[in-house]
Amino acid sequence: MPELPEVETVKNSLKLRLIGKKIYKVVVRYPNIIAYPSVDDFIKGVGGKEIRDIKRRGKFLMFDLGDSYLLSHLRMEGKYFFKKHDEEINKHEHVIFDLGDMELRYMDTRKFGRMYLIKKDMVNDMKPISELGLEPWDEGLTVSYLKDKYKNKKLPIKSVILDQSIIVGIGNIYADEILFMGHINPLKVASKLDDKELEDIIKYTRSVLNHAIELGGTTIRSYTSVDGVHGRFQNELAIHGKDKGVCPICGGKIEKIKVGGRGTYYCPKCQKEKV
Repeated sequence: MPELPEVETVKNSLKLRLIGKKIYKVVVRYPNIIAYPSVDDFIKGVGGKEIRDIKRRGKFLMFDLGDSYLLSHLRMEGKYFFKKHDEEINKHEHVIFDLGDMELRYMDTRKFGRMYLIKKDMVNDMKPISELGLEPWDEGLTVSYLKDKYKNKKLPIKSVILDQSIIVGIGNIYADEILFMGHINPLKVASKLDDKELEDIIKYTRSVLNHAIELGGTTIRSYTSVDGVHGRFQNELAIHGKDKGVCPICGGKIEKIKVGGRGTYYCPKCQKEKV
């Protein structure tokens, strides 16, 4: 699944070619992609609008259409491609935006992605944006903030760090990297983390995600950016996917376990639970 750095990479790629473009019409070939409003209202609301900007909130792309935002969540397999009008339509291309001189096509082999069209003055008060927590670089992301959010959390920190209502944008891959960098055991109960561990979660969330953005994200399975650019951060992963290797810090064996149903990689020695 594309995580925050991948979505940021897609956003930046799209901005290079879409700012100032007019959407002449929209064709929705798989209606379930449109989560809100109705498909007819979505088509009417998007058609004729100019793309003024593209932002990101959590893992959502936010196309600024003047009076509204078109929100797009890529989920597992969503991708955007620029195509010529006469190019054959792939069976997995579910939403097609006519931009006059070209088409922007949304492709999603698993059909899990979703789009929303919400008025600007309502976007922060309606789902899905209203459910999101702080961005990793928000000044409000402090030890006090995490302490308050985690105080009643009896789940392992690996599960809680994925909670998008607390910090947005952290997915499974980066969660493993963040916890490894902070020497935090993924099974440790979130409410039992001390101030130093909370500081490290904030610090390494920012540094790991920043580095991943610089390298274009992580290519796992079929993720590519809009221009087919493969992220290079997969070459920088210290722990995730390395269960057949050794820890780069202590030389011990990296192990893979399941935490909350998610494959989790860690070093039992470097991330030993504090007693």
